[in-house]
Amino acid sequence: MTIVDDFTRESLAIEVAGGLRGDDVARVLDRIKAERGSLPVKIRVDNGSESTSKRLDQWAYLNGVRLDFSRPGKPTDNGLIEAFNGRLRAECLNENWFLSLNDAEQKIAAWRRHYNEDRPHSALGSLAPEEFAASSGQADLAG
Repeated sequence: MTIVDDFTRESLAIEVAGGLRGDDVARVLDRIKAERGSLPVKIRVDNGSESTSKRLDQWAYLNGVRLDFSRPGKPTDNGLIEAFNGRLRAECLNENWFLSLNDAEQKIAAWRRHYNEDRPHSALGSLAPEEFAASSGQADLAG
């Protein structure tokens, strides 16, 4: 599961697992809330079982977050995350052998750090996402 802030382009989380449930998504979102101090008003999600679960719906209601579902079969509804997932796949997943879930977590976390801290984005004035977030005053806010 990947979570990206639309404004800063920061990768807020990449969750590595054999399968994810609504409880897992809620746990990751709670971690992001604790780290950043707030949540966005709206979160775009696909129609996977982890996104359509009662547990995630309950979490969203209790946290005042609206879940914005993409239309089935319309990845362009969430083009930013699709582009991010393509980069993750091309630059990390296709370039590495993962010997275990722990090995995958470590390699993907290293790629995520590079993406957030070192990689300039033309859409961000050639700044890395964390640098852009800090310069825009968004470093402590969720998308």
